Amino acid sequence: MKLISWNIDSLNSALTGVSERAVLSRKVMDTIAEIGPEVLALQETKLPKDGPSKKHLEILKDMFPEYEVVWNSSVEPARKGYAGTMFLYKNSLKPIVTFPKIGAPGTMDFEGRIITLEFDKVYITQVYTPNAGDGLKRLKERQIWDIKYAEYLQSLDQEKYVIATGDFNVAHREIDLAHPDSNHNSAGFTDEEREGFTNLLKIGFTDTFRYIHGDVTGIYSWWGQRVKTSKINNSGWRIDYWLVSDRIANKVLKSEMIDSGPRQDHTPILLEIDLQV
Repeated sequence: MKLISWNIDSLNSALTGVSERAVLSRKVMDTIAEIGPEVLALQETKLPKDGPSKKHLEILKDMFPEYEVVWNSSVEPARKGYAGTMFLYKNSLKPIVTFPKIGAPGTMDFEGRIITLEFDKVYITQVYTPNAGDGLKRLKERQIWDIKYAEYLQSLDQEKYVIATGDFNVAHREIDLAHPDSNHNSAGFTDEEREGFTNLLKIGFTDTFRYIHGDVTGIYSWWGQRVKTSKINNSGWRIDYWLVSDRIANKVLKSEMIDSGPRQDHTPILLEIDLQV
C-alpha cells in the first residue's frame, strides 16, 4: 500500500487559485496523482461547513477519477473556513468512515481535525493537530488535546493495527528542525508539545521516518512562508508524520518526503507498507 499525507493549506486555492503558489500547489497534486496512492490524507482544507463545492468535487474527480472523497470541516461554534481534513481513497476500498470527537477543550472538537477509516485489519486515521498559537496562547489547550488524542489512538490500537498520519504541529527532537536553539520557546517546539509526542511513542507507536532513516538530519516537511529563502536554505521543520502501531513497524517499506519543488509550506509525505487492509 502507498499512502500519502499533505497539509494542503487551502483546498480551494490549490484547485481553483490563479496565484503562482496555487499553480505550484496543483503541480504537487499532479505528482500525487501520478504516484496513485491507495489513500490520500489532506489537512488544513479550510473549507466551509458544507465541505467542497460542486466545482471542487468535479476537479478532484478529474484529478483522481477512481477515488471516493470524505471530509470533516470546521462547524459552529468553531471558526468558519478553518482547519479541516479530507480523505481520498480508491473506490475499490470500502472503509467505515468516522469523524471522532475526543473530548478536546474549547472548540477543537468542532474544527474538523480528525477522520478515521476503519478496515478489516487496520485503522487509517489522520489528524490536524491544533497549533499552540502566537505567544503560546493555546498551549494549555494543546496539552489537553495531546492527552485526549493519545487516549483515542490507544483505544483504536486495542482493537486493530493503527496507521496515523497528519500535521502534528511539533518537531519532536532537535534534529527535526534546522534551528532548535532559537526555537525552544516557539509553538511546535516547546517542551510540553515534544513531551506530548514522546508520549505517543511510549504508548505503542513508531515514528516510521526515524524507524527507516535513523538519526538522519536536514530532512524536513515544512518551511515557513514568511521567510522567502527558508526552503532554499533548508531552514525547515519536520512536523508531519506517519505513525504505526509498534507491532507492524517491521512492515514499513518506505517513509519519506515527496519533493514539492519550490513551493514552501508543507510537502507531502509518503508511507509504503506491506499490509492488507
